[in-house]
This record gives sequence, structure tokens and C-alpha cells, in this order.
Amino acid sequence: MKNYSQPNTELWQGRTSNKSLYLHEKVKCVPLDEIPEPPKKSICLLGYACHEGVKRNQGRIGAVDGPNAIKSSLGKMPNHLPSTVQLYDAGNVICLDENMEAAQTDLAAAVAMLLDKRQFPIVLGGGHDVAYGHYHGIKKHLDSKREGQSIGIINFDAHFDLRQNIQTNNSGTPFYQIALECEQEGTDFKYLCLGIRKDANDRNLFQTAKELDVTYVLSDTFQIHFLDEINIWVNAFIKTVDKVYVTVDLDGFSSAYAPGVSAPSPMGFSPQIVLECLKTIITSGKLISVDLAEMNPKFDVDGQTAKLAASLVHHITDLQFP
Repeated sequence: MKNYSQPNTELWQGRTSNKSLYLHEKVKCVPLDEIPEPPKKSICLLGYACHEGVKRNQGRIGAVDGPNAIKSSLGKMPNHLPSTVQLYDAGNVICLDENMEAAQTDLAAAVAMLLDKRQFPIVLGGGHDVAYGHYHGIKKHLDSKREGQSIGIINFDAHFDLRQNIQTNNSGTPFYQIALECEQEGTDFKYLCLGIRKDANDRNLFQTAKELDVTYVLSDTFQIHFLDEINIWVNAFIKTVDKVYVTVDLDGFSSAYAPGVSAPSPMGFSPQIVLECLKTIITSGKLISVDLAEMNPKFDVDGQTAKLAASLVHHITDLQFP
């Protein structure tokens, strides 16, 4: 694979216990093509070190370093995984010569391979163009099984990312690209957005969402005191699909929690509502893969955003592998 760098063991440091009390003591750094098919469940972290899509979308560049920042923060956290569950770092898919499309293609191949090997992929970005490659990796895996399983996308985000690619694809176009391909294939485009802000999407994007029959919850409703109602929407969406792919755009959080992102805003949502929704999604048993997008260490403050992202990964793995 051309667009790839092997895992860096130096990222994984922290307190030493000699009892695997911390994740840096648990993780195994293994090149992508050597990741095994486990006898039981395993987790594989894969970075998408690319901010070309953000650059094309006129955003703040720096997300290329996002995956390593998240891994470094995650390694210092306590290990509560069962001894039977392995945790792998498979390195990063990288973007060479500003060729985002090639990086997305290699990401799709990597995700499909991990799923074929019964790994649970957690992809760390990188711009939100990660979603296009990630989705196609899931689709490639499911298509190979010839079972016709449908994929539902749940996006925690302030933005629809349904921009029409008039000039070039970027971090704001992935779900529009997927929608067009679903239309060409005659399949349903299943997309739920949680945390959409009116001040972050123009009326054309709302019109596109309407035309594509996108389900969304606005930011003023995406609050913890509306959790019961939100869970009704989430559960109703999950019932319509076979597999759920979750993507968390860190710029959806308020900049009070996540200053280190490509497009920060103080008007975003809080971690608590996301954690509760993730619990609902994971307990459905349909979650197939997860990614986190738009981690930008260049603008982080005291590693706060990296810690948030790492905590989300920690929370997901604890629920997925109790």
C-alpha cells in the first residue's frame, strides 16, 4: 500500500505498571498487512493522516497530525479491556502529493481488510473526507459477503457535509458523494445527523438534506434534557438498517471542549449527550465501525481536544467490549 506509514511505538507512553493497567501497555503495534484474524474480538486503530480535504474546503490545516495526537493521549489512559480482547495500532493511511482520492481508496481497502479479519476498526482523522473512504471500506466488506446488508450512517456533527462538489471533492462533500452513488446504484441513502447548526449550514445545504431525505436533529434540540426524544429518533433510524457506521466530527463539540479542530465554534454540543447516544447505538448490536474526524493538534489547548477524542475511543471500546 503506497499511502501508508507503519505504527510508531514511541507514541505509546505513560505510567508503567507491568500489569497492563494502561493502554500503552496493552496495545500491540503491528503493520497493517500483518494484523491477524483473532480467535475472539479485537480492536484495531487506524489513522487517516490527511488534511487535504480541509485545505480544499478552505479550513484550518493541521489535521494531518490528528491521528498521532489521539493515539498519544489514549496510551496514557487506563486499560479496562478484558484480557481476551486485543488492541492493535496498525499505523496510518497517509496522503501523498495532495492526492486525497488515492488516500481514500487505500483507506477503503484497509478498512475492508480489517473487517474481513473480524477486527473492529476505529479510524482516527484527519479531515472528514475520512468518511468517504471509510464508508467504502465497509461497503466493500459487506458486498463481498453477498448478503445485501444496508449501511446507516450516524454523524455527530455541526455540519451536514453535503456540499455539492462543483470543483473538487473535499472534507465538506463526503456524504453528498455517497448519496449520489446510492442513487446510481438504486439503494437507499440512510443518513442521520445529530447536532446540526443553522449558523453553520446555508439554506442550500438544508434544501439538499431535504431532497435526500436526511434525518437530522438541530443543535438546540441535541441536548441532554431531550435525551429520551433523541433516543427515539436514533432507535427508529437503527431499525431501518442492517449495520451502523458512526462518524464523530470533533468540530461539532463546543470549542470549550474541543478547541483543536478545523472549524471551531463555542455553539457546539457537549460530550455528555454524545456519550449517551453512543451507548444507545452500541447496545443495538449493529455498530460495525467508527471514526473520529477533524482533530487538529496545531490549534489544541493543553491537549484538551486530543484527550476528548481519546476519551471517546475509551468509552466506545468499553461499551463494545465489556
